[in-house]
Amino acid sequence: FFFSPIDHIMSQPLAVGLNKGYPVEKIEKAARPAQRRRRGARKALVREVIREVAGLAPYERRLLDALKTGGIGVDKRVYKTAKKRLGTHRRALAKREEIKTLYSQLRARQAGN
Repeated sequence: FFFSPIDHIMSQPLAVGLNKGYPVEKIEKAARPAQRRRRGARKALVREVIREVAGLAPYERRLLDALKTGGIGVDKRVYKTAKKRLGTHRRALAKREEIKTLYSQLRARQAGN
């Protein structure tokens, strides 16, 4: 009764490498509600009306002022301020883009007048 080391390694689950660990069958998880949710036209309209009525939050006004002032590294400063307020990288990037589009709309409106 003799095992060659290579046969033994090939027939057993590996302890290291990409395929390490015990081979198991992956369980498919159901999609969470946040992943199933879609952007609706009604929701977009409601958010637009709220933004129009309520205006910007104080920290959003600070972000807008920073963009207006400009300077070196303004994008990074806006991102860092947004991240401190919102908590996550992805939310901060989204907020920065939102404020940038808002600023471009303001500039376009002023150029039109």
